[in-house]
Amino acid sequence: MTEHTSAGKAKVIRAFDTDTNYHDAGKGHPVILLHGSGPGVSAWTNWKRILPVLGEYFHVLAPDMAGFGFTERKAGAAYDIKYWVKHLLGFMDALGIAKASLVGNSFGGSLALAAAARFGDRFDRLVLMGTPCDRFMMTPGLRVGWDYTPSRENMRVAMSHFPFDPASITDELVEDRYQTSLIPGAQEGLRQLLAKPNEDGDTPLSGMPEAVVATIAQPTLVLHGREDRVIPVEMGIKLARTIPDAELHIFGKCGHWVQSERQADFVALTLRHLGG
Repeated sequence: MTEHTSAGKAKVIRAFDTDTNYHDAGKGHPVILLHGSGPGVSAWTNWKRILPVLGEYFHVLAPDMAGFGFTERKAGAAYDIKYWVKHLLGFMDALGIAKASLVGNSFGGSLALAAAARFGDRFDRLVLMGTPCDRFMMTPGLRVGWDYTPSRENMRVAMSHFPFDPASITDELVEDRYQTSLIPGAQEGLRQLLAKPNEDGDTPLSGMPEAVVATIAQPTLVLHGREDRVIPVEMGIKLARTIPDAELHIFGKCGHWVQSERQADFVALTLRHLGG
């Protein structure tokens, strides 16, 4: 393993034949934080304020998934949910992690569901935030991310769709994500994750099918912002109705980033659910 400082203090490990950038903190039971999508996303921008807090109770790891952040990009790689599940399992195997809890934000929640459905013995508990379920229409928040071209102004506009209060978008966040968006191929993961928007009319998208969600055996905490303009709150309700062992919390005056907009509540609920 090697270390670099491209975004905070990070480590790099070879996983699924890919040099994988990640951050970690603490010790104990492994908890893997899975980032969302969007322009300039990385594990660091999603989780840097959560890592040290949860790291007081667990060994917390936050990898940049293939196609995102500072992880190696393979020329011609065809990213899809199966690819990302293999990368996640490869990351765990490279670190000798037999079983972990998963905390997934948006795309990361979909990845958590896919991994838990296929490899249930590797995961004990799930926390899902702003996670899609089954079919829905592309929202303005997803559309602006797909259309993004690098500039600080465009990044600020894109980020304004995510929280309930756009005034919470800091210069630091804009700069962090703008710099990450300059990495060659930075949009590839996002544009392979989402369908290309239709020029006219709605663009249908698919989250994890309900039939698959219904097979999730792990106790699952579902968190969703009532005013989420990226993944509609109805998706969180559908998840909680479909997963056999689920608990749902909806936060008023909250958008897509529960972990930052309602950080204290997120931490308290996550610790209770994971047994911290």
